Amino acid sequence: MGERLIEHDGVSLALEEAGSGVPIVLLHGLTATRRYVVMGSKLLERSGHRVITYDARGHGRSSPAAERRQYEYEDLVGDLEAVLDGLGVERAVLAGASMGAHTLLQLALERPERTAGLVVITPAFDPSTNDETDRLARWDALSDGLRRGGIDGFLAAQGEPSVRPEWRETVVKVIRQRLALHDHLDAVADALGVVPRSHPFESIDALSAISVPVAIVASDDEPDPEHPRAVGEAYAEAIPGAELVTDEPGRSPIAWQGSQLSRVIAKVAERAGA
Repeated sequence: MGERLIEHDGVSLALEEAGSGVPIVLLHGLTATRRYVVMGSKLLERSGHRVITYDARGHGRSSPAAERRQYEYEDLVGDLEAVLDGLGVERAVLAGASMGAHTLLQLALERPERTAGLVVITPAFDPSTNDETDRLARWDALSDGLRRGGIDGFLAAQGEPSVRPEWRETVVKVIRQRLALHDHLDAVADALGVVPRSHPFESIDALSAISVPVAIVASDDEPDPEHPRAVGEAYAEAIPGAELVTDEPGRSPIAWQGSQLSRVIAKVAERAGA
């Protein structure tokens, strides 16, 4: 099925769906688009799942929020519910990366009846460090760089990626490709200033209330220092019965491998159906 729009809170959310069966909603991270969850893998729709992907407000082909401050997790959760309602989905398996992971966790805590299973990919939100001045200043620099200088400005503000030298060229290439897919770079800059300040939940201990099947995909810090493995481990410890999925030594992160990640999501969907 081609792209369609769902209206919510003054925003047009661009989405696609494919396949039939157990509904799975994929949520991307900050500055990414719906293409960057399972990286183009078709394994899920080919294995009996209804796969729904959408661009978060201000990202990809979705329109900006009415006001620059309306990129809080509360706003993102409202959009997620609007997508579910607009497609007639009562409960779904939700799989999200980073910002998308935090969004689905807030929904799971506030509206548990909407979630059948969760795949939390490379989470980064740590309530104990989230509001540190240096951390927020870095996000503000990225926001300002993107607003003033576009993609080149963003890359200049980011500096050299803190990954192994052989990965740096690929990381920069992916960032350029990802940012080029946005219709509204100023809206992405707005989100960069708001999302990192937003709290999807008050404490990691709060995650103990989640009772559906959960997998946590935690990447090693060397390839992905922005999403500390320790955060994923803490989430997995807090959520009853959560499965912790980590990388194989010497291989690229599972979060970067669409087919491998799709298998993790399919496994959670199977557990949810059972």
